[in-house]
Amino acid sequence: MHELIRKVVDEGDFFEVQPAHAGNILTGFGRIEGRTVGIVANQPMVLAGALDINSSKKAARFVRFCDAFDIPIVTFVDVPGFLPGTAQEHNGIIKHGAKLLFAYAEATVPKITVITRKAYGGAYDVMASKHLRGDLNYAWPTAEIAVMGAKGAVEIIFRGRTPDEIAARTAEYEARFANPFVAASKGFIDEVIQPHSTRRRIALGLRKLRGKALENPWKKHDNIPL
Repeated sequence: MHELIRKVVDEGDFFEVQPAHAGNILTGFGRIEGRTVGIVANQPMVLAGALDINSSKKAARFVRFCDAFDIPIVTFVDVPGFLPGTAQEHNGIIKHGAKLLFAYAEATVPKITVITRKAYGGAYDVMASKHLRGDLNYAWPTAEIAVMGAKGAVEIIFRGRTPDEIAARTAEYEARFANPFVAASKGFIDEVIQPHSTRRRIALGLRKLRGKALENPWKKHDNIPL
């Protein structure tokens, strides 16, 4: 993911924030066409990129920082879901995951999202999806947007079948659903783009959104899950 970010930002210059904490998500600043952007990216090299408590809080605070200072947010998604386990549940993964969801939903700055590979389940939703008022959501042809992975889904749906039939059904599931075109047909993805055009499309999107004006409904203050 570091390589992708360096290829997108100006001069390959990426200033990472909190690099030693919650390595399964990357946060930091770069410039695109000379203008500062905040970058949030899942890091599949650590915990397969799954969101846990620490990474959710790290990203949520960064997103709110960018929103506070009117810095556009670019999000690169490669997330297999929230990290499972009783330790995460006992420590409140739902509450802390909701902080990231809240931060993205409330942010009124330009938000551009690129799904590079996996985007599964609730973790897909909280990573600046269209459902959280994402302005431009792109996907590479390698993107997989689904509730869960093909093998896991098939083993639940066709429980008790033979291994050969499970393998055949998995291949069918991958062919039908493990691609971004189903999501694009429903309007959840604005466009499927080629990886080599990522920087150009993000730059064009930021130019389009430069005059974005969006206000949240009036209230005395928000009620982020604490």
